[in-house]
Amino acid sequence: MDAPINNITDLRLEIVRLKGLEVEQGYAIGQRFKSPGAILSTFFSLFSGPPAADGTKGAGFWDQDIVGLLSRFLLPFTLNKTLFRNSNFIVKTIVGLVSQKASHFITEDSVMGLWDKVKSLFNKDDKHEHAEHRGVPPLSETY
Repeated sequence: MDAPINNITDLRLEIVRLKGLEVEQGYAIGQRFKSPGAILSTFFSLFSGPPAADGTKGAGFWDQDIVGLLSRFLLPFTLNKTLFRNSNFIVKTIVGLVSQKASHFITEDSVMGLWDKVKSLFNKDDKHEHAEHRGVPPLSETY
């Protein structure tokens, strides 16, 4: 931590130090936005996740498939417009944060697996209906 400011000289020295720090940080920010490549690098670094435990790049925003990316925006929007329509700002913010974290579990594979399960439920009903009419001769009315 910095030394405490006890008199006007300490205050002036701290102001000079902070102005120098401002110039250094301004130069560093200027370098980050100097070229189009640097701008894109800065933009993509905003969406990259934290590094993994082994030092490799973590899962970021663009590492999801298209269904995961869409669910990051559609899931909070849909929940806030339907179930939490009359909720306050804090509840909607919490729903947005939780649903964005949950969207990492929504992938093309999980959606296709769910779709196949739903489709198989309807196909079983159709198979049973058609099985009654297929291969079983109708009963004759005369015995």
